[in-house]
Amino acid sequence: MNGLNVSQGLLRQAWRDPEEKNFASCPDRNARGGSTVNVKTTRSSEDLARACADAMWKEDDASKGLGMQILQIRPGEAVLGMTIVPNMVNGHGIAHGGFIFTLADSAFAFACNSHNQRAVAAQCNISFIRPGKLGDRLIATAREISRSGRSGIYDVRVTVDETAIAELRGHSRTIGGAWVPSAERGSND
Repeated sequence: MNGLNVSQGLLRQAWRDPEEKNFASCPDRNARGGSTVNVKTTRSSEDLARACADAMWKEDDASKGLGMQILQIRPGEAVLGMTIVPNMVNGHGIAHGGFIFTLADSAFAFACNSHNQRAVAAQCNISFIRPGKLGDRLIATAREISRSGRSGIYDVRVTVDETAIAELRGHSRTIGGAWVPSAERGSND
């Protein structure tokens, strides 16, 4: 880094004050020509998505209470898992559709909140393809189809052993606010 000494962590992105015209005249330059700088880093979109999921998960008693686990988070994507236990089986001896829907809805929620804009479901439609059974490990994979303005569209596939058992399409709406402070705006947000 040509004489820069960075004291904290890995440097992802160095920036300087746009008002600073000549970096060589920086008052933090030492006698050997190097500098000690405070580097303000921005999170990668992957790190931001994970931070949003962590913040959201802390408050999500419904998903945690049903035994869901977050398996993967990326911008616009989420993968959650849940095992069908005895209190999730209906009178037909199969997984109650409400629990399958709830897993798909939670994956949808984590995907649409991964951009650090608080979002809620505006509408969801689900199609049940095959039944889930007691002991099945359900995996819900949500992916962003479209995001424009305050609206988003997400598709969620629920599988058992890679066989689709349900498909959900969710429409999201942002409601204002962020999950984590933005480095670009300062740490007091």
